Amino acid sequence: MPKSAGQKLKLLYLMRILLTQTDESHMLTVGDLISRLADHGVNAERKTVYDDIEALRLFGLDIVMEKSKSYGYYVAGRDFELPELKLLADAVQSSKFITEKKSRALIKKLEGLLSVHDAGKLRRQVYIQDRVKSMNESIFYSVDTLHYAIAEGKKISFRYFDYNTRKERVYRRDGAQYVVSPFALSWSDENYYLIAHTDEREGFTHFRVDRMSHVRKLDENRSAGAGRFDLANYSKKMFGMFGGEETDVKLRVHNQLIGAFIDHFGKDIIMIADGESHFTISVRVVVSPVFYGWLFQFGELCGVISPQSLKDALKRRAEEFLSNLE
Repeated sequence: MPKSAGQKLKLLYLMRILLTQTDESHMLTVGDLISRLADHGVNAERKTVYDDIEALRLFGLDIVMEKSKSYGYYVAGRDFELPELKLLADAVQSSKFITEKKSRALIKKLEGLLSVHDAGKLRRQVYIQDRVKSMNESIFYSVDTLHYAIAEGKKISFRYFDYNTRKERVYRRDGAQYVVSPFALSWSDENYYLIAHTDEREGFTHFRVDRMSHVRKLDENRSAGAGRFDLANYSKKMFGMFGGEETDVKLRVHNQLIGAFIDHFGKDIIMIADGESHFTISVRVVVSPVFYGWLFQFGELCGVISPQSLKDALKRRAEEFLSNLE
């Protein structure tokens, strides 16, 4: 490398060396820094290194000098601290939505935000019982396209699929394109969902993003109805993002379940005391098989007051389940 080019890059190389090779437990002396700069073909003198360190401090790099046997330098504060990156790495590793290949790639990039000494601490396996990772490698490109379409208020087209017993994709509508007006992306039950307005249904519905392929942003503006939507209210009504009929439901619930109901419906729900140990609650939900299962898990601690149609449906579900045990 020509001397002039090396000198022009000296400050950048020095910053990279400090960011990647130093932390609170690993300091480098000026002599060490000169040696590492030489590895990059850059000759440096002690005085110029001192000046460069000061320039990097003025630029905003949190360089600390400490004295042990000699004076050493290290980068203290970073955009992300190690505990924060461990949290992000654990979330990536355990996420069902992110494929194994992409998980490794993302964690590798997170390691680049640490010194080489701390980077290895992110390479730890997070064990989640029966964890299943997504098989759709194109999902990140789909999400990117969806974000652009939502921001620009454009419709999208895509194909939607399920899997058969041979783990092969089977496209719905015989592979025909869906055309919808995207409104928002929502994370529910460890899956990514697109909330969209469909003209054919004249209302909102949702699609699992990892089951979408050939996602394209169209030039056509999204439907006017797509602007009238309350995502928080929509999420409260849904259970497991399963579709169904919206129904007003009144329940009698034991006080032990207050936390579970607040977790799902939020703190704005109105709970009316019913004796010393119970309360009643009226909510509007999308009645689906997942909602039945959600109620069944509470057993005798939760009872349905109305409507009668829900009571009848729960009885049928219970009878159908019991018949399969015979």
